[in-house]
Amino acid sequence: MTFRTICLHGPESTGKSAIAPRLAAYLGGEVVEEYGREYAEARGTDFTMGDLLEIAKTHDAGVRTMLAAGIEPLILDTDPLMTAVWADMLFGQRDPWFDAWQGMADLYLLFDIDLPWVADGTRLFGSPDARRRFFDLSRAELERRGVRWALVRGEGEARWASVLRAVEGV
Repeated sequence: MTFRTICLHGPESTGKSAIAPRLAAYLGGEVVEEYGREYAEARGTDFTMGDLLEIAKTHDAGVRTMLAAGIEPLILDTDPLMTAVWADMLFGQRDPWFDAWQGMADLYLLFDIDLPWVADGTRLFGSPDARRRFFDLSRAELERRGVRWALVRGEGEARWASVLRAVEGV
């Protein structure tokens, strides 16, 4: 199956940003990098709901621009569904914009929390309980939206093989 967009979804420190360029190269596509990381590195991690909206809208605009230019497949290192989960984690609620957003990817790869958490200055949820909650909310968002998704797990090349099975439908 051919996908225009594949979104890497799930908690922090699960290998999404490491897999994104490898998957893009494998499929002959481009990566849309996580705008939230750039935002946090420039402005810090004391987020407001307004910050999360700006992050989601900016990321979404970049995706739409690239698709309009005919660039595909796109490997999205997050999207507004993931930012909505961040809102849930940080505030226990989300702005209505997130639920109204309809630009879902063709396939979501949900990255499991089976890799060790690594602090990098922008990650916030490293405790086992927080990681489990983040993962559970991430999965629930995909299920609630009814999107096509697959679980990615394993370490090293086993994780890559899990990605390939999901993308190639093996």
